[in-house]
Amino acid sequence: MMNIFIYAMQMEKDGEDFYYQLAQQTPNKGLRTILEMLATEEAKHYKAIEEMRSARPELAETTVLSDAKNVFAQIKESKESFDFDLGQIELYKKAQELEQKSMGFYSEKAHEVEEEHQKEIFLKLAAEEKKHYFLLENIIEYVSRPKMWLENAEFCHLDEY
Repeated sequence: MMNIFIYAMQMEKDGEDFYYQLAQQTPNKGLRTILEMLATEEAKHYKAIEEMRSARPELAETTVLSDAKNVFAQIKESKESFDFDLGQIELYKKAQELEQKSMGFYSEKAHEVEEEHQKEIFLKLAAEEKKHYFLLENIIEYVSRPKMWLENAEFCHLDEY
């Protein structure tokens, strides 16, 4: 059982490191902020898993989608121009793959653990990773077509679901 937790903690630590590295490579300040928020989310997941090994942790609801929505609104107001290369987009897609892998892992482990509180945390983590995947999908779309994405106003892209 402990191997699940160790693996999950390492997965979250790797995600946190990856997002910080990606943030350093991102030319846009707003996107860098979003990537740093995602890194912080992964650190929270790590802590929740670490606590789950010995206690009943709480995993606070994330505000990453609404926070990202605010950052995208600021980007739109700044009218900043963007020049992203294909390599950058591939890094976002890799991050998206990692989120999908994490989502599947947590969903699977939720059905394997016996403690109800552990099951709840794993299901919450899977839901969080789904939000991260969705946010990355929007970043990829935004980086691929920034003018069109911003003109699609109202940011219906990031509605909670």
